[in-house]
Amino acid sequence: MRKGAPARILMIAGSDSGGGAGIQADIKTAIMLGGHAMTAVTAITAQNTLGVDAVHMIPTQMVIDQISAVVSDIGVDAVKIGMIGNADTAHAVADSLADLSCPIIFDPVMVATSGAVLADAGTIAAFERLMRLATLTTPNLPELQALGGKDALLARRFPLLIKGGHADGDHIIDELHLALGQSESWSDARIYTRSTHGTGCTLATAIATGLGQGMELVPAIERARLFVRLALLGAPGLGHGHGPMGHQSVREDAMVAGPSLNHVTMGCRDYAASVDFYKTLGLQQIVDSPANGYARFEVPNGVTFSIHQSDDVAASSIVYFESKRLDAWVTELSSQGYAFEQMPQDESWGWREARLLDPSGNMVCLYNAGENRRYPAWRI
Repeated sequence: MRKGAPARILMIAGSDSGGGAGIQADIKTAIMLGGHAMTAVTAITAQNTLGVDAVHMIPTQMVIDQISAVVSDIGVDAVKIGMIGNADTAHAVADSLADLSCPIIFDPVMVATSGAVLADAGTIAAFERLMRLATLTTPNLPELQALGGKDALLARRFPLLIKGGHADGDHIIDELHLALGQSESWSDARIYTRSTHGTGCTLATAIATGLGQGMELVPAIERARLFVRLALLGAPGLGHGHGPMGHQSVREDAMVAGPSLNHVTMGCRDYAASVDFYKTLGLQQIVDSPANGYARFEVPNGVTFSIHQSDDVAASSIVYFESKRLDAWVTELSSQGYAFEQMPQDESWGWREARLLDPSGNMVCLYNAGENRRYPAWRI
């Protein structure tokens, strides 16, 4: 692979004519995260946001021919496996991937978001071979039970990312279980939306893309989870059922390890006049807090800009640099002798911030906002 080339991600999955899940979601995810998307289509489905109307299985040999064509010429940095369709194809795919020395993420697709069954008992039984090959298997709770349950899978030493979206409650907990008892979990507030079609496909492909780009597993999962959440928040609301996510709305938030310059705050004296001015320029206002003299705007590439009312306009200007590793970054700078006006702390507006002055006395804010920069709870 030439220097600077994108990671080559092979997605083995079914096609979704509605564009919400399957190969279509995989392609959008890999491309938005900077990968090169390659496919081996296992099935063609006629479906929309309301359900799956028909499924046509691709002959097993054709699936293998697609894999062979890609591997023999372009090469592969990571593989994502989704809908397989039948036991014969599952075994054949396992055979074709056995000699690949790259990460493999297996999303054991059995039931579509609409409820349509996409894998029979024989196919589910054949999944064990794919789980033995996989760097990580990513079942949701119903899939976990169909595969034999958490304890049974861990006893066979399968690395698992158990997705908790099917559990009740206002928070979703995802659990990572690796060999030797290593585990980690993440908990986030549930995003209430009907546009959830393709979440599992998107997560698995995002993880595969991260691993193909050389990321370690945990950071790849964390970036993938953020990508899914941003895509849910940016969903376009299409269809009358379980709609597609908004892959196209995700910008640099989930792609840049940091630091990234994506937000600037400028002082203003006249709040209303300043809001009107920036809206006239074409910026979309996403926060309106006249009581605090604060407004935030967004531009089409996802960068945000804010104004803050102040008598001393020059002193109120702040440049923001975001990094997901904020605390470690501050520790490194402190060890080099830089003095901070504010060490990292969680703010009431959902950001974690640290502040220091540059040599000219300008305020610089180092922060981590995640989804709260573009999608605060009070977004208008």
